[in-house]
Amino acid sequence: MRLVFAGTPAVAIPALDALAGSAHEIVAVVTRPDAVAGRGRSLQRSPVGTWADERGIEVLTPQRPREEDFQARLRAIAPDCVPVVAYGALVPPDALTIPKHGWVNLHFSLLPAWRGAAPVQHAILHGDEISGASLFQLEAGLDTGPVFGTVVEAIRPRDTAGDLLGRLAIVGAELLVRVLDAIEAGVVDAVPQLNDGVSLAPKIMVADAEIRWDQPAFAVDRRVRACTPEPGAWTTLGAERLKLGPVLPVPDGPKLAPGEILVERARVLVGTATDPVELGEVRAAGKRPMNAPDWARGARPQPGTVLGSASMPGGTA
Repeated sequence: MRLVFAGTPAVAIPALDALAGSAHEIVAVVTRPDAVAGRGRSLQRSPVGTWADERGIEVLTPQRPREEDFQARLRAIAPDCVPVVAYGALVPPDALTIPKHGWVNLHFSLLPAWRGAAPVQHAILHGDEISGASLFQLEAGLDTGPVFGTVVEAIRPRDTAGDLLGRLAIVGAELLVRVLDAIEAGVVDAVPQLNDGVSLAPKIMVADAEIRWDQPAFAVDRRVRACTPEPGAWTTLGAERLKLGPVLPVPDGPKLAPGEILVERARVLVGTATDPVELGEVRAAGKRPMNAPDWARGARPQPGTVLGSASMPGGTA
């Protein structure tokens, strides 16, 4: 089939690579417009746009898919199908009808669970044991279209959102090719989603990534892993913000107040509502990431120091 691929971030690249190695032809890609990024604050192409540029494939970058010029170009290309992986913009109904087989979206959850922008992060945050990818027919509703196929992936105990998303991008790419083959052959039908089991996964904002030390250790652990690598879990030490990498719950560890720091010879512990957790990577503002013991040797937190809502003894939050 002639395909126009819609996607933006690096997580879409495995799907592009899989399609490029299949019997289908990618004749163009649709991606979000170049955006300001990096320390130089220069315009940068999206990973999907860069992938297409390197292969001489046409790149379409509408501000919004409802633009008449974009839709006219899509009609002129006349794709058989538009596969979507993390495109990042709503597609209006009139654009959905242009390809013969419509737009099919690879979503990283087992629909109808975790409809929305951050399914992998919410699955980890809520302690799910399994996740997966679903390929469904895109329609006007939020991830509500009928499903062509799914693939299941276990969530490992120490998975970060980045770990799980990386695996789902690969198995999801294989699912995408299989389903497109079946659509072309006319041997697959999309099945309506169940009405039960619907859950929503809105975007995780920076404020959502603040660690709540008054929660149990398992909840602190999940929040940090769910927010790694983006937007990055964080806490405060006085007026300074610290980004934290994954932590490790320490069953039967020393009793500490929520947020209280205990520096030992080879580890740094922080109290929660239950057991303490061991800090992994710490990144102070404007500094490189370092392991927690090295950070503590430089920061020298005093006994009684509390992260989060309180600061150094005698200080203010």
